[in-house]
Amino acid sequence: MPKDLYTRVTQTIVTAIEAGETICTMPWHHDGTPISRPMNAFTQKAYRGINTLLLWAAAAERGYAAGQWATYRAWAEHGAQVRKGEKGTTIIFWKQLDTDEAEDGDEPSARSMVARVYTVFNQSQVDGYETPALPQLPETERIARAEAFFANLDIETRFGGSEAYYHIRNDVIHLPPFSSFTRAEAMYAVYAHEAGHATGAKHRLDRDLTRRFKSHELAAEEIVAELSAANVLALLQISARPRADHAGYISSWLTLLKNDTWAVFTLARPGPGRRRLDG
Repeated sequence: MPKDLYTRVTQTIVTAIEAGETICTMPWHHDGTPISRPMNAFTQKAYRGINTLLLWAAAAERGYAAGQWATYRAWAEHGAQVRKGEKGTTIIFWKQLDTDEAEDGDEPSARSMVARVYTVFNQSQVDGYETPALPQLPETERIARAEAFFANLDIETRFGGSEAYYHIRNDVIHLPPFSSFTRAEAMYAVYAHEAGHATGAKHRLDRDLTRRFKSHELAAEEIVAELSAANVLALLQISARPRADHAGYISSWLTLLKNDTWAVFTLARPGPGRRRLDG
């Protein structure tokens, strides 16, 4: 992939973060509706890795209300027309040279992988297409699904106190009592963030960001947890809103991304990196 593409993609994310800096709203925050997960309009396959982040950023910047995306050609093949003057969004697929298989947005694991760049357009940018209704689960079902999801992670969780954090040595998530949260969704959002940290334990992903990010390890780990939580919450149809401690991290996130054009590709990939810190 051309080096300048790393820079352009990273700048897209940096611009999106800077745009929400004063109100701590990041491009990966969403309302939890079914359209929160960017997906191909016709295959209904959700985008992954860096592509999810790129499409979230584009939707936030341009105010798109739809989560359906496709190439110009795909829209045309289904009888829709991208409006004249509309700006497309770049996404990336990694393709193995000796096969036709590609993993969208993932970092390549071997030198036989090459990047293919595509331009997609949001459903809000086209005429002649009506998005099929996507079912919104009732709140009771969303809560039940969230309970089942976190229970199946099999990570010990203790409720009590006033702070939320993951204790790496004990492999325990600590959360305030349920009654401390104003909404059930707020509790699950915090739970998802801390569970994102817990994925880095040695017996899970064994995530170690010290060598790759050195002095920026904490900022990198917080981005991993934020992106992990945003993706899980979109899957569960639960809103991902700013946390109270975001303000303290935003400047470090921006410093990391501005100084390392490949960082966002590493941090946004499914199961990135290795170990984490407490926090």
